[in-house]
Amino acid sequence: MTIAPHLFRPLALRGLQTRNRVVISPMCQYSAHEGHLDDWHLVHLGRFATGGAGIVFTEATAVQKRGRITHGCPGLWTDSQIPGHARVAQFALRNGAIPAIQLGHAGRKAGMQRPWFGNGPLNEADIARGDMPWTPVGPTAAPVAEGWPVPHVLSVAEIGSLIDDFASAARRALAAGYRIAEIHGAHGYLVHSFLSPLSNTRSDGYGGDLAGRMRLALEIAEAVRTTWPDDLPLFFRTSAVDGVPEGWSLEDTVILAGKLKRIGVDVMDCSSGGIAGSATVGGGRKRQPGFRVGYAERVRKEAGMTTMAVGLITHPRQAEDILAQGRADLIAIGREALVDPMWALHAARMLGHDTGFETWPEQSGWWLAGRQKTSDFYSPETAT
Repeated sequence: MTIAPHLFRPLALRGLQTRNRVVISPMCQYSAHEGHLDDWHLVHLGRFATGGAGIVFTEATAVQKRGRITHGCPGLWTDSQIPGHARVAQFALRNGAIPAIQLGHAGRKAGMQRPWFGNGPLNEADIARGDMPWTPVGPTAAPVAEGWPVPHVLSVAEIGSLIDDFASAARRALAAGYRIAEIHGAHGYLVHSFLSPLSNTRSDGYGGDLAGRMRLALEIAEAVRTTWPDDLPLFFRTSAVDGVPEGWSLEDTVILAGKLKRIGVDVMDCSSGGIAGSATVGGGRKRQPGFRVGYAERVRKEAGMTTMAVGLITHPRQAEDILAQGRADLIAIGREALVDPMWALHAARMLGHDTGFETWPEQSGWWLAGRQKTSDFYSPETAT
């Protein structure tokens, strides 16, 4: 019996089993309407499910209306948003992928411009388009950077309501049919802004030392884990390092991972950067292929936790080597999936796991298998 490449070996996560180790990262589309998904999201995410990925993540989804990154970001703060998510989740399930959702709150980065309008704070041109500003929130009144709005400081009572809203959003995600939930604790958004000593200078129980700064992340994780069924996995996305002196460190991430694991978080999704400026600016490493893999590797080894590697992983053999070397358990593909939505299926052929289009959707696989038998043709899997 032929042994499958590591990239195409199933992974058991609580009561689920993935068809492979390929994960489509959450990628914001800035195209929702009052937090509601529409046909764009169904087609955008659906193509990754038919493209063979094992897990497909819906983009960062706000648990509060004021927690959206932009006016175009989706939410699950009200039941009317469930049907749009259900279309996405059910389509993924019907096509062999596990639907997943990233739940978050933009914090002091809320109310930004859509990237194609500048990716900064809202200005007069945005207001003229109808994108009205609102007051962001954060651990302190310090803005993201000079020229950004001053956030409202969350009170302890407001933090309690926020935690409840994460749990409520998780219940709506379950009702929509998602099978994996991820808490967004990265990229300078609200949870990350509480974790980092650069942005959290509170003196109460949600600030100060490492234990205080981790408190919000742990309480959210506990609330979501209590809401989320025992047989379904929970992920946590971290900015493993701030990449700024005196900022959040990889050592801090390992400690946080251990505590999250004890709460019942199953996978640490290891990104980096973003504490100031755009979502992933900084991070402490030059952007080169696999530049964040070391973060996933260290968390996996030192915290004994399942990890997902992300960050300029573009080639199937690169992904296979990361898994074969035991550096991570899952491979997240982001921008490369925008170039090639069928990345997973092409990877299967390149790695010799699928020589006859057996793993392709039946609606197209039989056509391509027939063509392969009768002629030579160009294929991206064999191109050099």
